[in-house]
Amino acid sequence: MAVVVAGCYRNRKHATDESAAGSMSQTPCPDSPVSSPAEFAKPGTLCLIANPSAGRGRAGRILRRVLHILGKRAEYWITKEPGHAETLARQAVREGFSTVVAAGGDGTVHEIANGLLDENRQDVCLGVLPVGSGNDYAASLALPGNAERLAEIVSGPIVRRVDVGLVQCATGKRRWFVNTLGFCLSGAVVWETCHVRHLRGLALYAWGAIRAIWRHFRAPLTKIKFDDTQVTLPTLFLTVALGKREGGGFLVAPQAELDDGWFDYLHGSQISRLGALWYMPALALGRIPENDPAVRTGRCRRLEISAEEPFAIHADGEVFSGPQDRVCPLSVELRPRALPVKAFSRNQAP
Repeated sequence: MAVVVAGCYRNRKHATDESAAGSMSQTPCPDSPVSSPAEFAKPGTLCLIANPSAGRGRAGRILRRVLHILGKRAEYWITKEPGHAETLARQAVREGFSTVVAAGGDGTVHEIANGLLDENRQDVCLGVLPVGSGNDYAASLALPGNAERLAEIVSGPIVRRVDVGLVQCATGKRRWFVNTLGFCLSGAVVWETCHVRHLRGLALYAWGAIRAIWRHFRAPLTKIKFDDTQVTLPTLFLTVALGKREGGGFLVAPQAELDDGWFDYLHGSQISRLGALWYMPALALGRIPENDPAVRTGRCRRLEISAEEPFAIHADGEVFSGPQDRVCPLSVELRPRALPVKAFSRNQAP
């Protein structure tokens, strides 16, 4: 599988057997022009990992333009299947790249962040080219949509250290997340989107939410410990957020900041189906329901959650467990400023 990009490129198979399963490096011809005066990284220090579906429409044009600007300063690898971006990110770290750029949507960012965090290298930065369908993490980073500015950011010297979360379950499974973690109905929405074709972004998430409300509408009794405060209550949905939004634009934590050292959470308990459907456009418009005893918000740095019933979980919009999976008890902990990202700080963002 390959992505066609503008300009003159030579394809070459990557050196390892692991990469031969699907990654290809594409190196610009020596006469390819570089048209930005920005301060770029030295040759060979950037590895750009792209989801092939990112090469569509306007997003594809941005990607091709960024590749053209970066020229031989970046190697370009293409993923072949789900999970491959994480494997390639680990490989890029071991080969000495100082920045690994995720070219795609939130799923690509999630995989590459997991690869980098598992390698535990504080000197390797994550770069983000928001050329997917949702791009919620890029929105929280306040990244521009301009190819020239994106190329300058991912190859420039400015680094923002952001918080990450780690979820671990009773079976030993664990995943890092950089944007949001969702339980119960929130997880079931993502589960349903995996079975929908021909929709993208906000429309996909909205349709997944409707299907989840119809098929998985239950609120299991859960014990949740927010830091040192423990509560026992029904949980229809629970979102634990580092970033502000999910699902291509649903604003679940408008006060969240990626580097403030806190999770922001949104919890819903006993809400009717009609009420849940009403909340969808409210969240899409950035309005968290107020004065509703069934909805609570707060902040914490650690969670523990257990329940007798199984429920779905997503991490950054990727399925962690399905609606019938028993994974409790679970722990969620925040790792402050654990991931260096090529992005402006809050007071520098445009």
